[in-house]
Amino acid sequence: MRRVLAAALFLTVGCSSVPAQPAQPATQKTANPSDQTATIAWGPCTDIKRPDGAPPARKDATVRCGKLAVPLDYSKPDGEQLELALIKLTATGPGKRLGSLVFNFGGPGGSGVDTLDQAGKALAALRNRYDLISFDPRGVERSSGVRCGGGKEMDTFTALDTLPPDEETHRKTEEANKQFAALCQQDSGKVLPYVGTVNAARDMDLIRAAVGDDKLNYVGMSYGTQLGGVYATLFPKNVGRMVLDAPLDPTVTFEQRTLAQTRGFQQAYESFLRSCVKSGSCEVGRDLDTANANVAKLLNQLTSQPLQVDNRMLTQGLASTGVAAALYSEMTWPFLEQALGAALKGQGEGLMFLSDTYTGRSPDGSYSTQMTSFPAITCVDTAERPDIATLRRTEAAAMKISPLFGSEGSGGLCRVWPVKGSDEARHIDATGSAPIVVIGGKGDPATPYEWAPKLTAQLKTGTLVTYEGEGHGAYLSGSKCVQQLVNSYLIDGKLPQKGATCPAA
Repeated sequence: MRRVLAAALFLTVGCSSVPAQPAQPATQKTANPSDQTATIAWGPCTDIKRPDGAPPARKDATVRCGKLAVPLDYSKPDGEQLELALIKLTATGPGKRLGSLVFNFGGPGGSGVDTLDQAGKALAALRNRYDLISFDPRGVERSSGVRCGGGKEMDTFTALDTLPPDEETHRKTEEANKQFAALCQQDSGKVLPYVGTVNAARDMDLIRAAVGDDKLNYVGMSYGTQLGGVYATLFPKNVGRMVLDAPLDPTVTFEQRTLAQTRGFQQAYESFLRSCVKSGSCEVGRDLDTANANVAKLLNQLTSQPLQVDNRMLTQGLASTGVAAALYSEMTWPFLEQALGAALKGQGEGLMFLSDTYTGRSPDGSYSTQMTSFPAITCVDTAERPDIATLRRTEAAAMKISPLFGSEGSGGLCRVWPVKGSDEARHIDATGSAPIVVIGGKGDPATPYEWAPKLTAQLKTGTLVTYEGEGHGAYLSGSKCVQQLVNSYLIDGKLPQKGATCPAA
């Protein structure tokens, strides 16, 4: 599989042919510009558009959008500014307003403006008491989103096959990585050194100050848990009520992350197949072995015989991406069954749709910055640049775990990235902060459960909640138990009991 979203894997190999530039030194102490509070001019969301011209989909007078100027380079707070795009769903009541609640839904590279607009109904209980706020972090979509070529170049990059894992595949991927990194430098070189999580956390403190809150109330999901952890490390006294759902362990290496996620997705895939065949009418196969063999045969055939889908070709790389995308939530398993069943009959539309949803490709052939912001933020957030031997070792170990999802991870692309990274965002210690609720899912493929207790321990102020269900993220999974625990903390300040566990939804 080529890549996995949200703490994602990018299967890439390469040797650097792009000159490196220094990243913004994350450890230097700088004045906090929130001491001179900026303001946000809230207005209609039609004024806040993506680079392709699309505003948030829903038009509602209670949904407002705005921009906030932040320093591009925090060592020069009075220098060049970058505008962050924000969205606000105003509190509806009843009950006393508790301030603002800021969300980051993951990625890195996901648009908070788009996602909060789409998720508003699911957050109604919180909206009764809070203004709900999200934003496109620096380097994402409307906030100087990182671009790496146009739709044609992105189509080529996302369609690359990962099978078979031989020298020819490695050569093609290596060349693609070099071209991709060069396009990122060409199109977005000015912002690349400054898009890391440490700077995004500083931006969040400016958001907190701009909306007039003394404390940051925050919900971070997936990558958003790392952003929240970094914020709590930099500004522990400014932490209000914070919930981190589907947590990352920022200390893991590229190799450790790849192997953990490969296990997670393989386990989720096996759970999907078991559920499918248990129904007695599984379109993928009548029993577990047959279904697994049918999928493996399909993907291997696609390396030489991709399926025509309109004017595009469903490659093995795209098909594997589509399978992974559907494993993020148990609710999409029925669609995955239909998509795989159709592909086995020569119809690839379903898997292509799943892949496009994952990569941020629109029907008109344009892309969001989801697939370009991700490596930009990931690679600047670590100084790690693995060598070829490490990449090969990682791939071999991952392929033993799962021929379907095995890869060498995101280290290959970061190896050729044109900006050096810093390890500051990998060090978490929120000593002195208010209690932070951490929720880990036993069946989470993208952020394996083992990372949840590790992040909890690193925070020093964390309280762990265990969710026994499937899928990536617990709060929006439909679990009433998780929702009750989270809402009780965010609304009433009631901390979950130590060792709290919620059953599968």
